[in-house]
Amino acid sequence: MPGASPDGRGRNLQEDGEVRLGAAATKEHCYPEELVLMEAVVGRENMRQALKRVETNKGAPGVDQMPVTQLCQHLKEHWPRIKEDLLVGRYQPAQVRRVKIPKPGGGMRELGIPTVVDRLIQQALSQVLGPIFEPGFSESSYGFRPGRSAQQAVLKARAYVAEGRRFVVDMDLEKFFDRVNHDILMSRVAPKVKDKRCSQTPYPPSLSDT
Repeated sequence: MPGASPDGRGRNLQEDGEVRLGAAATKEHCYPEELVLMEAVVGRENMRQALKRVETNKGAPGVDQMPVTQLCQHLKEHWPRIKEDLLVGRYQPAQVRRVKIPKPGGGMRELGIPTVVDRLIQQALSQVLGPIFEPGFSESSYGFRPGRSAQQAVLKARAYVAEGRRFVVDMDLEKFFDRVNHDILMSRVAPKVKDKRCSQTPYPPSLSDT
């Protein structure tokens, strides 16, 4: 798995040890047709992009107190085991670290901070599952979606006003993630991803291009 030089410029990544990056896979290169989703998740190029995203986002350590700066070295030593655990369904996420931060309008918001390894796995999963679910979202949904922002939502609201419409409704489900029934949620997610193939899913851009 990944490694980095002290200045952050050199990266080494492979699936079963350590090698220096060679030629980058192109965006036109597609996953083999027989590759199932979890194999795509742990694929070399997908993990490269996930690692870069986690390193860029930084963030506080989880319950194991491992900082993002130690993630590369940890993966160089432990990636073969982590990958195998993921592929055979044995991987177990660590507990999240609970912290509270003040809300702008008063009160406290409780956050759960995963370990950096779990954040990496979550990011890798998101990169593969996102394109499957993204087409099903409403055109009026702008929160936490690729290529969309609150600024775009405001511009859309202004366009509605210019068309002569009188009302714009902003909806937010309070404490949704605290209250959602995960059994029901996963029962809805499973049929969407079960036995999915990814022959049309291109590799993410290689980190060696950045």
